[in-house]
Amino acid sequence: MADDLSTPVHVVDVFSQGRYTGNQLAVVRDAHRLSADEMGCIAREMDYSETAFVTDESPADGGYGVRLFTPEAEVPFAGHAVLGTASVIRDAIADGDPDEITLSLSEGSVTVTADTDGDEPIFWLEDRSASFLETLDPEVAADVVDVAPGDVARDLPCQVVSTGLPQLMVPLESLDAVRRATTNETPYYEHVVDGLGVKAVLVFARETYESESDLNVRVFVEAHGIPEDSATGSANTSLAALLLRERTSASELRLTAEQGYEMDRPSTLHLRADRTDDSVVARVGGRVSNVLEGRLL
Repeated sequence: MADDLSTPVHVVDVFSQGRYTGNQLAVVRDAHRLSADEMGCIAREMDYSETAFVTDESPADGGYGVRLFTPEAEVPFAGHAVLGTASVIRDAIADGDPDEITLSLSEGSVTVTADTDGDEPIFWLEDRSASFLETLDPEVAADVVDVAPGDVARDLPCQVVSTGLPQLMVPLESLDAVRRATTNETPYYEHVVDGLGVKAVLVFARETYESESDLNVRVFVEAHGIPEDSATGSANTSLAALLLRERTSASELRLTAEQGYEMDRPSTLHLRADRTDDSVVARVGGRVSNVLEGRLL
């Protein structure tokens, strides 16, 4: 790493209920000076589920250049990282607190909208079209998340859904089953990582901790070096799309999901899904809390 490197870094909590809740994100600025290997080293040092690197603070047609890294690898998209990075850009880089921030990622441009009607802005990802992919036998899915076969709800499929990253959705019957779920390493790698080419597993139930929540969610991403994620934008977006598709008479869905309670990082995610002529689109929104500003030496 360059000897004269002194790079601004921000830490924010995304989908938060206030500081020290939600999903932590480090946003590194002036990252055009960093190689991919250096970005990977910083992401491992931070050890959050993702670290974002702003490579271009003067937006071109595609927006502000951003690269995203887990502790293990670079990824093309991550919902909470996109929202948190947009919040930092709006607060610290852009002029005039714009209501729209566009990020240029490796997968293309993504626009985040700041809804400022309330006391604190809610940052929303743009609508993302859902792809409904392979399904998994419920008994196999139960083995993957180490619960009994009877804990898996049978009114919804165990299915891979993607709104940017593929995720396996596993519906469970109760909050107790969600609490007991974990990554069962051998079937997870055999059936999910190797069998489906998917790394993230989302389990959920309609029973919740908070009365204002509609869903309780947990997300496991062991193959990315993340045993559990405290708030996962892309996975919850896919979940909203799946739930709308299975409600065949509905044209739209508005839900609130809670995540991270088992990690003492309670998170709130607002979900929207809409049916178009030929697809289902979904989006996720949440608050972002500023925690830390400093410099990497």
